Amino acid sequence: MLLSREVRDGEVSACGAHSQIPAAGLLLAQELHAPKADLIILNTAFTPFRTSKAFHFLCQRGELGLFFVSGVQIDRHGNYNLHQLGTDPDRPKVRFPGGYGGGLIYYAARRTVVFRTEHTRRSLVEKVDFISAAGSTPPDVIRLGHPTKLVTPKASFRFEKDEGVLRLDTIHSPWTLADIQENTGFDLGVSGPVPATKAPSAEELTALRGVVREKMLVASPAYAAWARSTLVEPQSA
Repeated sequence: MLLSREVRDGEVSACGAHSQIPAAGLLLAQELHAPKADLIILNTAFTPFRTSKAFHFLCQRGELGLFFVSGVQIDRHGNYNLHQLGTDPDRPKVRFPGGYGGGLIYYAARRTVVFRTEHTRRSLVEKVDFISAAGSTPPDVIRLGHPTKLVTPKASFRFEKDEGVLRLDTIHSPWTLADIQENTGFDLGVSGPVPATKAPSAEELTALRGVVREKMLVASPAYAAWARSTLVEPQSA
């Protein structure tokens, strides 16, 4: 729900392949508040491109309004890591596939929302082991946009562009500020009360488990499997 609320009507919004959560958010937004949103979900039925090259060209032309991205590690400066754990490039502790052009898209998209399905000190760190894409760049670097938010299962953060840091914005129920402090590896940037995140509405939940689920079932086999197991009515006690 939180990702869907970032989508604007009439804007080109996209997510990468195997990105089921933001894909569902894109489809939910189009159903409820952004009917004219131009959606791109790579490697599914919801993409106009035959090759990734065409998508990258669109980004470089400045036509991508919103992109969703995740990382193994995310730090307080909005940098994310999709390459390795450990700082020695020759002998990393773990090596990952990399970012598939994410570094370019992070610079080219007008807005980028970073998301992470895990909120722990190992995923939200003071400094990433490897910068796959940087949240901020020097003034002489051509950059069309910046990260705007980080969303996790416990909270959402806003990106302060001038300072180049993430600050805690809202906390999801039932978590508390103490929970967020305990599970975040960097300074939250707040000293007072933090508002609660707006809860999902009945309309959002109904659309997600109905029309969005049906669209996910035809997006691709991987998306269909995710929708069958995830976008279901909760079991009664």
